[in-house]
Amino acid sequence: MKLIIENVSKKYKKDSYGLRDLSLQIETGVLGLLGPNGAGKSTLMRILSTITKPTEGRVIWNGIDITKDPNAIRSILGYLPQDFGVYPHLNAVEFLEYLAAIRGLDLTISRKRIDELLQLVNLHEVRKKPLNSLSGGMKQRVGIAQALLNDPKLLIVDEPTVGLDPEERIRFRNLLSELSGDRIVILSTHIVSDVESTATDIAIVNQGKLVIQASPSEILAAAAGKVWEWLIPSHAWMEVRKQLLISSSIQGSDGVRVRVIADIQPSAESRLVNPTLEDAYLYSISANKQSALS
Repeated sequence: MKLIIENVSKKYKKDSYGLRDLSLQIETGVLGLLGPNGAGKSTLMRILSTITKPTEGRVIWNGIDITKDPNAIRSILGYLPQDFGVYPHLNAVEFLEYLAAIRGLDLTISRKRIDELLQLVNLHEVRKKPLNSLSGGMKQRVGIAQALLNDPKLLIVDEPTVGLDPEERIRFRNLLSELSGDRIVILSTHIVSDVESTATDIAIVNQGKLVIQASPSEILAAAAGKVWEWLIPSHAWMEVRKQLLISSSIQGSDGVRVRVIADIQPSAESRLVNPTLEDAYLYSISANKQSALS
């Protein structure tokens, strides 16, 4: 299986682009699509799910241009949008049966499939409860179940863990990892920890453009020698924060311990440390901005 995104742009108004000349190649596994809010991630997800068409470029699924033939991908596509909604007075079984009927799935087969999916997403015990009585994490799992109704080969999830508590977020990430064995999963998010624990490949986008596509280890390697740890006095914290790119900070009785992203040592008291994926993500975004300004 292969999904090729070739020089895709989406223009909304004069000189206003959601995406600009973006190219990716995606194969089996989990692609973590990372970028700040407004980077163009949701625009790309809507194009891949055939909800909208690109202004320029094309998307190729196993040799077929889906910008010309969207039906070629719809039958094998599962999609959980960022603004996924439910019918609050239906229970999970009723809701999934309704969606299966809309999609033209065989009723007998879909009922068996729904039972299996509710077991998979750990909702079988609450399957008869109204959806408006479920937690945010449970509703998201209903969302994953509906995206899997047709056993898709391409599963797209857009900002799936926003608003979830830490336990629900971990459960959701584990589920995505389990689902990725024989399909392409695209996880679009601005939460680096979601990608760190699941992705086999990472694409970072910013301002509608691709910054880098690489394995997690390659992205970490790009930030090697650029991350510094520094204990600074509390009274100097605000000034340092204005001048340097800080990836994290911890207040302590002896001052503020910060991680700084910088090409050169920011202070004689700072020491070089190994980058985390969060450090590497911030470094990639920062380097991309500097390149655009030069």
